[in-house]
Amino acid sequence: MKQLLQHIKNGKTIIEDVPIPTPREGQALVKISASLVSAGTERMVVEFAEKSYLGKARSRPDLVKQVLDKAKREGVVPTMQAALNRLDQPMALGYSSAGTIVALGKNMQGFKVGQRVACAGGGYATHAEYNVVPRNLLTPLPKNVDFESAAFTTLGAIALHGFRLAEPQLGENVAVIGLGLLGLLTIQLASAAGCNVLGIDLDPKRVALASSLNVQAVTRPQAESASAAFTLRHAQGGATNRGFDSIIICADTPSNDPVELAGVIARDRAKVVATGAVGLNFPRKIYYEKEIAFINSRSYGPGRYDANYEENGVDYPIGYIRWTEGRNFQAVVDLLASYKLQVTSLISHRFPIEDGVQAYEVITGKKKEPFLGVLLTYGSKEKREMSNKVVFPLVSHSSSLITLGVLGAGLFANSTLLPVIKNNKDFELVGIASSGGLHAQHSGKKFGFQYATSSEDEIINDKNINTVAILTRHDSHSDLVIKALKAGKHVFVEKPLAIMPEQLNKIEKQLRITNYGLLTVGFNRRFSPLANSLNSLLSNLQEPKYFHYRVNAGYIPLNHWTQDEALGGGRIIGEACHFVDLITFLVGAAPVSVTAHALPDHGKYREDNVSMTFTFPDGSIGVVDYLANGDKSMPKERLEVFCEGMVAVLDDYVSLVTVKDGKRKEERMAQDKGWRGEMAAFAESIKSGVGAPIPYEQIIGVTKSTFAAVESIRSKSTVEIK
Repeated sequence: MKQLLQHIKNGKTIIEDVPIPTPREGQALVKISASLVSAGTERMVVEFAEKSYLGKARSRPDLVKQVLDKAKREGVVPTMQAALNRLDQPMALGYSSAGTIVALGKNMQGFKVGQRVACAGGGYATHAEYNVVPRNLLTPLPKNVDFESAAFTTLGAIALHGFRLAEPQLGENVAVIGLGLLGLLTIQLASAAGCNVLGIDLDPKRVALASSLNVQAVTRPQAESASAAFTLRHAQGGATNRGFDSIIICADTPSNDPVELAGVIARDRAKVVATGAVGLNFPRKIYYEKEIAFINSRSYGPGRYDANYEENGVDYPIGYIRWTEGRNFQAVVDLLASYKLQVTSLISHRFPIEDGVQAYEVITGKKKEPFLGVLLTYGSKEKREMSNKVVFPLVSHSSSLITLGVLGAGLFANSTLLPVIKNNKDFELVGIASSGGLHAQHSGKKFGFQYATSSEDEIINDKNINTVAILTRHDSHSDLVIKALKAGKHVFVEKPLAIMPEQLNKIEKQLRITNYGLLTVGFNRRFSPLANSLNSLLSNLQEPKYFHYRVNAGYIPLNHWTQDEALGGGRIIGEACHFVDLITFLVGAAPVSVTAHALPDHGKYREDNVSMTFTFPDGSIGVVDYLANGDKSMPKERLEVFCEGMVAVLDDYVSLVTVKDGKRKEERMAQDKGWRGEMAAFAESIKSGVGAPIPYEQIIGVTKSTFAAVESIRSKSTVEIK
């Protein structure tokens, strides 16, 4: 399918052939007929992408600080590689479209194939021939609402949410500053609600367009005097100039003029709502004297930026949240159906998706043309086969024994593992999959895969692939491991192996009956050069050992998917498994018991400030202090080992210091957490047939240990690990 993409790194806006995405549970696959280009949000993205690296840095000092902090912790070279990799990811533009459902994932009751819908949401309702959209971002369309009009639904919801925040009443005076697309929708909504509306803009043509919609409008130079006359005419009793009850700012300018004008024309204790991006240096005197309330409107309404609502389909009870973003979408569609909201006259340009780049030349001013509503259309006469696979025909085949298929093409895959795999000549890169298709297409081209797909089954069932790397979200790991092993593949799965005991039990059962495929987990730290140097030192010592592993993990918000037990497993299962595994590697056996304690969460944390004490079969003790309440600018990891008169300190995989008999020895290197060694060991295991690079009893034992640590925290007791 054709999709419009923005490359942040080089500033290019392009049309690419991308695999048609595959709908997951709670999603629909929609064949798009029309999508609306945002002259505000999308223009800002394009203009940011076109800046030089210095220009990008100047416009986002917050991101520069993050990069500098990371450089302090991990070094300049890996930090720059990570930053450039993030910039290299293509961005799917668009957030408002309409089309017809052609396929449904599980649990999509209330929707059906063939149903006409409006689609919303950044990353979902993109400028592409097909979109996968979650249920709460889909709105059914009545027969009399055409696709072009329905493509305005999301922008209409932005206008509607801003209007609702002003809380206007029937008969009140409402001013709308800025008569771009958002402003012209807002004046119609205010008029339909029974308000007395005045539109204000710098452009006489937009003022005239507002007037054609039966709304009074004036140019900015006339605004103050016209506003006084307007409010006087509509004042109760007609005797005083009371000012506007609500002022909604829809302008797009860094100037403070809209905010200043709003203060001048407002009545005492009026409300000012900004839905546009404007300067926010307030004239304190007038806002203070009139006690004006100012609100910055946040997108489409309650539910926006809540993954539980947008991605998981969990709605808010109507008795508590009357107007969610989904209900705002439906309200806009109802207004379109009743002809109270007119959008056809607001369309200035239409471009077929094949010419979509021209739309951005218009909204960024490269084409000196006035514009308003810019639509992309998808009624191409060219018949294109509906395919979830894109083949890269120029990629040559190698003679490697390991033919690899990759599931998952996210940031970690692109920045860390795929570069390592690409540089290992033992692997032939055959296919790569991501459910959305876009990231697979980008990674496939970048790293030299033979094809990209949105179907996991395409990879698992490919007879030309004998090895599968699973780099997807944690909740999918166990099912994909079992499917790949059943298909006779060797399997590498990024940690964790499983996030629930029943998942691990199923994997254990499958391993007992698997005759061919090897399984390994992404416990990369045990393959780092400094960890192996430490292991060589400890292997000569006979006494039990004491390990203290301190992890400055850093704070992650509670709404991040890794904090969700059903998606990421939580931070102990999802990440702390790394540190349990390294101690397991150095001891040579998995833990047999754990006692864990957590600091109080106080609504900010979720069992991610913990101290876990593990005991091992030989009497060794390992303490893992995993902490989210520190400063991320400090190094992340430090392991101290005490045994037989020796102290060893492994500091963030940069240095290893050992002290024995008063003699100090230090080994230093660029940070290496073992990813190259991990993939090399996996390849060697497959080629030699000598067995998995990590003993299965250790892989399973470490995973069980993290389950037991969580149980220990909650039961406030020591847990034996079977």
